[in-house]
Amino acid sequence: MFKKAKLKNGIRLITIPNKSTKAVTVLILFPVGSRYETKDIGGVSHFIEHMMFKGTEKRPSSLDISKELDSVGAEFNAFTSKDFTGYYVKASAEKIELAYDILSDMLFQSKFDQGELDKERGVIVEEINMYEDNPLMYVESLFEELVFGDQPLGWQIAGTREIIKTVPRQKLMDYMHKYYQPANMILIVAGNINKAQVKKLTGQYFGSFGKNEFKKFTKYGSPQDSPRIKVSYKETEQIQLCLGYPGISFFDEDRYPLQLLSIILGGNMSSRLFVNIRERYGLCYFIRASTEHYHDAGTFVVQAGLEKARIMEAIKLIMEELKKAKNEGVTEKELQDAKDFLKGKMVLNLEDSESLADFFGKQELYYGEIVTPEEKLKKYMKVTTGDILRVAKKIFDPKKINMALIGPFKDDKEFRELLKS
Repeated sequence: MFKKAKLKNGIRLITIPNKSTKAVTVLILFPVGSRYETKDIGGVSHFIEHMMFKGTEKRPSSLDISKELDSVGAEFNAFTSKDFTGYYVKASAEKIELAYDILSDMLFQSKFDQGELDKERGVIVEEINMYEDNPLMYVESLFEELVFGDQPLGWQIAGTREIIKTVPRQKLMDYMHKYYQPANMILIVAGNINKAQVKKLTGQYFGSFGKNEFKKFTKYGSPQDSPRIKVSYKETEQIQLCLGYPGISFFDEDRYPLQLLSIILGGNMSSRLFVNIRERYGLCYFIRASTEHYHDAGTFVVQAGLEKARIMEAIKLIMEELKKAKNEGVTEKELQDAKDFLKGKMVLNLEDSESLADFFGKQELYYGEIVTPEEKLKKYMKVTTGDILRVAKKIFDPKKINMALIGPFKDDKEFRELLKS
């Protein structure tokens, strides 16, 4: 059972009681991420997220914030994506007011001290270095850069070193004030909660902020009409590969069959790609298929870590599996197994207050309404093998294939020829 309410200033409140836990999660989502940026301020959504932990008038330093939360054993963090930014505190239910107090203090009273901001530039640059030094993580960013091109969806969430080192404080403040508005905010409280207490705390800590509207992002627009490839040279023992296609938005009902198809192809250890590429041929340790959805676009991608000496063989086999799914579809048993797998994962993923807050919050964030886990599961259960085949034919278009590779390769000629086959 959940309940939605709206404050006079526009803040949307979602409460999800769960008496089987002694914990509570307070999560705040703003539907603004890196795709809302212009090129001259690329990375500021993520930069602002960092600065929220650097001190307020009430809690002057990051240590003051962390010590107060650490003293009660709370978990706290934040995250920035291309579509949204989130902040949360998870604590024992009796400490719910502390979670409210600190989150409201951070989000609306952070100082953005110039000295702390300048120090944080170095922290973020090192974060960028960390991702680029980890091919397993970095290849995912390269793939989306390849698919979406030189527009906000294709840019790195953390921005570039050059911008992070030089972006003025005032530009961060202007951006934050533009988007961090009550009308743009979703407050989710999940766990062992008292509804009357939540209502009181919400009014006390978030009811006084004024109501303002917010600006939208620039829509993605760059249809692909030929294969794309990007090879990033790096001396590695294992080749990191992302191979896939433009996908669909999270408003498209075909996301249900597409996700089930991704499970059948590479969602678990009994999937087609895992059994064939790893178990039968021993060409990799890690391989998976997954989908990503945005407001107006998406991706379907197969990711794997592969042996250099047999990289061409592995790519050919992966492409054969995709062609097979497109031409022949899947069996009734494969589809039922994927449905059962997804159902089990959904149950496990919604066990605690944090995952409940995340699920319900993102439903409101994406759609403006809540589709419960039970309602969502019904949509998956209705998918047929015919739906899977139709979506495979729709997505696996050879003209729209993309390949991102990280490894010791000087050029992409051999791989480019492979994509034409």
